[in-house]
Amino acid sequence: MKPTVGTGLSSVDAASRLALDGPNELPRAGQRSTWRIALDVLREPMLALLLLGGLAYLLLGDLTEALILLGFATFSVGVTVVQEARTEHVLEALRDLSAPRALVIRDGARLQVAGRDVVRDDLIVLEQGDRIAADAVLVEASDLQTDESLLTGESLPVGKIVAGEAESDAAHRPGGDGQPYVYSGSLVARGGGIARVLATGPRSEIGRIGQSLATLDTEAPRLSRETTRIVTWCAIGGGAVALSVVLLYGLLRGGWIEAVLAGIAIGMSMLPEEFPVVLTVFLAMGAWRIGKIGVLTRRAAAIETLGSATVLCTDKTGTLTENRMWLAELWLPTGETLKLGAGVAVPESYYLLIETAALASAAVPTDPMDIALHGARAEMPDIALPAGAPVHVYALRPELLAMSNVWADGDTLATSAKGAPEAIAALCHLTGDALAAMTAAVEAMAVRGVRVLAVATATPLDRDWAETQDDYAYTLTGLVGLADPIRASVPAAVAECRSAGIRVVMITGDYAATARSIATQAGIDDGDVLTGDDLATLDDAALTARLKSVTVFARIMPQQKLRIVQAFKAAGEVVAMTGDGVNDAPSLKAAHIGIAMGKRGTDVAREAAAIVLLDDDFGSIVQSVRLGRRIYDNIRKAMAFIFAVHVPIAGLALLPLFFGMPLLFGPIHIALLEMVIDPVCALVFEAERDEGDIMTRPPRDPAEPLFAVSMIVWSVFQGGLAFAMLASVFFVETWSGMPEAELRALIFFALIAEIVALILVNRSFSAALGEALLRHNAALRYVGVAIAGVTALILFLPQAQALLKFGSIAWSDMVLAVGLGVVLLVLLEGCKPLVRWLLARAAPASQPGSVTAA
Repeated sequence: MKPTVGTGLSSVDAASRLALDGPNELPRAGQRSTWRIALDVLREPMLALLLLGGLAYLLLGDLTEALILLGFATFSVGVTVVQEARTEHVLEALRDLSAPRALVIRDGARLQVAGRDVVRDDLIVLEQGDRIAADAVLVEASDLQTDESLLTGESLPVGKIVAGEAESDAAHRPGGDGQPYVYSGSLVARGGGIARVLATGPRSEIGRIGQSLATLDTEAPRLSRETTRIVTWCAIGGGAVALSVVLLYGLLRGGWIEAVLAGIAIGMSMLPEEFPVVLTVFLAMGAWRIGKIGVLTRRAAAIETLGSATVLCTDKTGTLTENRMWLAELWLPTGETLKLGAGVAVPESYYLLIETAALASAAVPTDPMDIALHGARAEMPDIALPAGAPVHVYALRPELLAMSNVWADGDTLATSAKGAPEAIAALCHLTGDALAAMTAAVEAMAVRGVRVLAVATATPLDRDWAETQDDYAYTLTGLVGLADPIRASVPAAVAECRSAGIRVVMITGDYAATARSIATQAGIDDGDVLTGDDLATLDDAALTARLKSVTVFARIMPQQKLRIVQAFKAAGEVVAMTGDGVNDAPSLKAAHIGIAMGKRGTDVAREAAAIVLLDDDFGSIVQSVRLGRRIYDNIRKAMAFIFAVHVPIAGLALLPLFFGMPLLFGPIHIALLEMVIDPVCALVFEAERDEGDIMTRPPRDPAEPLFAVSMIVWSVFQGGLAFAMLASVFFVETWSGMPEAELRALIFFALIAEIVALILVNRSFSAALGEALLRHNAALRYVGVAIAGVTALILFLPQAQALLKFGSIAWSDMVLAVGLGVVLLVLLEGCKPLVRWLLARAAPASQPGSVTAA
């Protein structure tokens, strides 16, 4: 039984409905314990490899390397656990949006209850400033306006009316003036009323958004997937080779202890533990760098993904625009028009229009339009508004979308009205040319993205107030046009996105004409406008076909935003989505990269997004794209170096076995070499600067693998050439009778020199030898000093030579070692143009200017 307005539900009925429907909050999704999440993480090959590598070093007694690898493993577990818990944080944020307290009518009395205790058919009392506790239909309303921007994304409050008999159960959705429905999580911006609850908890509009978030899966980072795969194969291959070495050495030479040491050395030389280390460090450093420009990274891998974005879906209100209204245009019935802006003086002929519009607004403005009109009046020193409140108010009604305030100056009464142009035209009884002129002016403003209100005045004869506004004789004062200005940084940011090959698409709940106007001001490419109603008639295939030509989506609902993002993803695009409201959360989570606004955005949007713009600056997206592309370039450079450097290390570990010679390198030598490789990858390549074409080349193909065949071939060629040079020296010096200890030292120092050469070769995709040597990189200087220091210690410290089983070598041999590095550097730099030409012929769509990125 539905309650009457007077009594509301009984306490018994409320308790039974609470037991039947459950509390007015979102149900918790199935949760995994921290231990369960950690166990799931431990099953991943990448992390298992880090742990095994740490264990291997621990068994070898190398505590430092073991602790480093185990530290990375622990960090990886922590990051993953936090990421897995994000969905629960989103749901918690949604719960917080529910009103903590609600004023309800039960047993004929008004009662404050917890928001979670509000039940279906409760009567809730709404007052200005309240957050509405549940979806409801109005049974009483007095000048009620609600801010539904959390659900619709639109900044303007919408007027509400009392429901008719047939409207209680009609289909409805948030947004638009003149509805009798209010929604959970929205705010009462003006007026008050009483509403009967229709839906609570997960059955409310905000609850359905929460449920969709709980069922969405976050896009798995592509780099992690690829790195996991390559690391797994390398680990399997390295393990197989190491086992084979142990068996062959033991069977052919008979020394099983030496065989195990040889196997460990081979396994360590082929163990690519740098891959996950590089990925973790580069993305963590990227998060730190991007934070310095006002961007918070919630998922580090999203920075790299943003660098490959092909489509940027952006909200309008608050993202492209400033989310504040200002008086932009005035029109008088004489046909005079004034466009306002910085430095534009307002003629006295427009003063009456501005004064009347302000008088027709709330005396204490709370909604953006009233604030804008009062602000415009305040700039006119000759306009003084009466103090106090109007003596009578006519609120918005469903049959007449206009409102009037009656003011008294002594015995003189004056009525000021504003509202929808068609409503004011009806009050003024406009016909013929006057109506046509006003309609033409309204349409001209609407095309420019301006929201239009008509303003009129009337003079009541006495204080015997008429029942409705229709009973007064109104005179049209004019039209006021209000606009939400475009952010100053947006056009340049959109232009840079276009130059980087990123297509910008606007998705908004606003009307098509307004949306197209804002898109044009923002510099978004001309294209089709697709409305929500039209989108609803399209199946997935038809929508995918339309995506190619549409640049503006207007009158879009939250579920449709999600569908648009999913359609772009299905079409093979890498999708970035910006937003700030609850309505944006599902699409933010479903996109490859969700970008939320930090200042104005809701907790829900921030929790669902991968990246948060702390200063709400759309231009920060472009800087994030640049950094994302730089990170990807540098990861490829580091990966190419890792592939290249392991070839001579593994080759020199295997070479003596094939020719029956004593082992050159044991586990301690490999561990010492890893002390060079790890910091080089983690520090030098991460700190490399942008390539020159970073923001003029198109986004890379989403299907392009990180470990492309061309990159591996180029890297193996580099490493193979280095190994060939070292092997030649090894054979020549062996045949010339150089002692084993001296030969080991010579080859070790020559290998260090060649590693340095490989660092310089892979620093840049360009072929400039001078740039490879002189390009600024502070981290490289520090690593260079460290390498020189370690080399000097080994050369001059007898204990170090004894530990490494090195003999003293002549300075001429050191010159030979350094010379090998120099020759390798010159040869590889000279090969770059030829390699790039060959790759361009093999794959014309390769990234321009990239040797390793084809």
